[in-house]
Amino acid sequence: MTDRKDELAANLAKVEKRIAAACAAAGRGRDEVTLIVVTKTYPASDVRILSELGVRHVAENRDQDAAPKAAECSDLPLTWHFVGQLQTNKVRSVAGYADVVQSVDRGRLVTGLSREAVRAERELGCLIQVALDAGESGRGERGGVAPGGIEELAGLVAGSPGLRLGGLMTVAPLTGEYAGRQRAAFERLMDLSTVLRRAHPAANMVSAGMSADLEEAVAAGATHVRVGTAVLGVRAGLG
Repeated sequence: MTDRKDELAANLAKVEKRIAAACAAAGRGRDEVTLIVVTKTYPASDVRILSELGVRHVAENRDQDAAPKAAECSDLPLTWHFVGQLQTNKVRSVAGYADVVQSVDRGRLVTGLSREAVRAERELGCLIQVALDAGESGRGERGGVAPGGIEELAGLVAGSPGLRLGGLMTVAPLTGEYAGRQRAAFERLMDLSTVLRRAHPAANMVSAGMSADLEEAVAAGATHVRVGTAVLGVRAGLG
């Protein structure tokens, strides 16, 4: 376990150095960007080590993995983010442990999350996942609502009991006009965030960027970056 802690500490230090350098290059303070470590496929023991190393935000994308892991780590001072596409039949479970759901992309999901948050007597932060590979209306390949659907969905979240509208999230698209243009994609998300904040000033969270493109996200203005591989290592058995 000591070897694993040393490995994670070294990886975290490298990621921290990257974020700090990206902030400096963008003229931003390091405290303007929050690191979320994506712990999918890795055990609760790694989450515990990360907590010991000072990590306070972790993310999961599959409820069947996340629920038992969150329960096992319930004593830790962590904020849990759910970042995967969320099926309505998993909403009750996710609402029991997630502090922030970053993948809100349809009204039916908002209704379910509100109902279960109220039932659990919890408040859930919600980010609207924006699909930059969709047209003005429609959905993206990896989930998300098209830019034209943000306003309506934001209003629904803001008006739903048990939910708090936190801001926007995106995944750099693999197809469409932004494919291979991460910086442009993240800048587009920032523009959309500016529009959103005119109606919802407190919805100032912008989650963008992962291990390969966190610098582009920081340069564009992201407030949160979601890093998995660069901290925990290459995942086995994916695909």
